Amino acid sequence: MCCRIGMKIKIQHRKGVKKMSTVLYEVKGNIAILTISREKALNALNSEVLNDLDAALDAVDVNTVRALIITGAGKKSFVAGADIGEMSTLTPEEGEAFGKKRNDVFRKIETLPIPVIAAVNGFALGGGCEISMSCDIRLCSENAVFGQPEVGLGITPGFGGTQRLARIVGPGKAKQLIYTARNIKAAEAYRIGLVNEVYPLEELMPQAKKMAKGIAKNAPIAVRACKKAINEGLEVGMDEAIVIEEKLFGSCFETEDQKYGMAFFLDKNKEKVKEPFKNC
Repeated sequence: MCCRIGMKIKIQHRKGVKKMSTVLYEVKGNIAILTISREKALNALNSEVLNDLDAALDAVDVNTVRALIITGAGKKSFVAGADIGEMSTLTPEEGEAFGKKRNDVFRKIETLPIPVIAAVNGFALGGGCEISMSCDIRLCSENAVFGQPEVGLGITPGFGGTQRLARIVGPGKAKQLIYTARNIKAAEAYRIGLVNEVYPLEELMPQAKKMAKGIAKNAPIAVRACKKAINEGLEVGMDEAIVIEEKLFGSCFETEDQKYGMAFFLDKNKEKVKEPFKNC
């Protein structure tokens, strides 16, 4: 057992597993699964969950883990939102700091070098929708419900919702969902492009793992470079974005994975079995 310096978080270790009070982090081969585990509260995000989530993200070894899945415990909820009781008496200054802490953690998810898949297994409301939008890919179960209900509580989305939702589904649809505080079901989320795929609940995690393994079998340096190119390119104009891509494209040619991948492709021996990429 160990304790992170400067944080009151105890982490229980066993091989491939780190269990915190509200978060379970498991490594299975070259993929990892992070489960938000506050099931009785529908996995709502209070400060303890945020601290555990922050610690779990710091534990991700991007040199060995090639894809990360984030999900919620149980069958009803991914993350039902922030803890309203914790927010209700905040001052403006405290509210801003409260939002910044959560934005910092969600941004850490978004900028993690490896691909992150959200496996949304139920309610994804408020902060739950926002954390899913911090992930690269969103898969959901048929019982999933998405929404940004904050204006019905007298506040704005505060954990990136006004920014990421508009980037994912377009400003018009984002404004409609945020202004009306209307929840949408899985089929509608798929129709507007908020989620990539919808599955029966019992198939969600197997499909998420299948996708993660499909990502993990590709050259990891190239995959990370693709994520960097897309994310950074979206923040600048096209001319500057193309330069970002050119530099990352060029950087791949110093890797052993590129040399092996192209040599295998050009090899005339079609009976030869392709070996896993070595991440170097």
